[in-house]
Amino acid sequence: MRGAVIHAPGDVRFETLDDPTILKPTDAIIRTAVTCVCGSDLWPWRGLDATDEAHPMGHEYVGFVEEVGAEVTAVKPGQFVVGSFATSDNTCANCRNGWQSNCLNREFMSTCQAEYVRIPHAQGTLVATDEVPGEEFWPGLLAVSDVMGTGWYAADAAEVKPGSTTVVVGDGAVGLCAVIAAKEMGAERIIAMSRHESRQKLAREFGATHIVTERGDEGVARIKDLTDGIGADSVLECVGTAQAMRQALRSARPGGNVGFVGVPHEVAVDGQELFFSHVGLRGGPAPVRRYLPDLIERVLSGHIDPGKVFDLTLPLEQVAEGYQAMDERRAIKALLKP
Repeated sequence: MRGAVIHAPGDVRFETLDDPTILKPTDAIIRTAVTCVCGSDLWPWRGLDATDEAHPMGHEYVGFVEEVGAEVTAVKPGQFVVGSFATSDNTCANCRNGWQSNCLNREFMSTCQAEYVRIPHAQGTLVATDEVPGEEFWPGLLAVSDVMGTGWYAADAAEVKPGSTTVVVGDGAVGLCAVIAAKEMGAERIIAMSRHESRQKLAREFGATHIVTERGDEGVARIKDLTDGIGADSVLECVGTAQAMRQALRSARPGGNVGFVGVPHEVAVDGQELFFSHVGLRGGPAPVRRYLPDLIERVLSGHIDPGKVFDLTLPLEQVAEGYQAMDERRAIKALLKP
């Protein structure tokens, strides 16, 4: 088969790789329907995460089951499935508590920008649709496997409630999906922080009521202006930088909550400031598996369409162009078709 391999910063190649095989009775092999480049893939592309040796890339996927191990009964060959970027057996204590992304047997997917993918813990990780969905639904279902599920978790962690005021820090695919989540959870005011006109337009389409272009202290001041000097009930941090975290924490009201889902890079939280702010802070890898059945239904019913974050579609063999376009902000998110 063929797939994407990163060799060094700025160097992703489309290469011939070994076909995946069943290694454990809990595995499944899927044929990828569509996959994509994630914003978090840009960390190694930009050299901010080390690439010590060449390795495959990609952690978002939907596809068709080709083969299953002897212990996999929840899905069968021929079915269309959606999974999470973090595998889970869905039976351990952490899974039963709803934290499948902290499964005691968790593995992070990392080979999905390819024609075929081995899925560990397939029994607990994969969710099959009742029938093969039309191709028009594939982008939305692909978003569910990570960015939509992650945006949903940001809103869940920040305790977005009906009638509340929510701020979304970050206008990438996760941030835009977080706007959808806040809308679905009933937020009355959704303030999207964005400097890019095309992303502002999509944020408004997804449910944002206000746009704030300022960043840092100026951005916090604008949020305070919009909330009578108090701050927002919920803030969704969807970037992962130190500036984004500071902005998020300082934009929340006393007693408010911050849900942070951007993978932290050089983020340090001031304990004294957090202590006296009375702001709640929760985040981490999203427990996407917890949300999959609900989000799949919302997509297939046409209630939400997170697939709109894919504004560039390429054949899988042009995966390097997908990285380049996202790095240069010519695309929000690149969809790849094998």
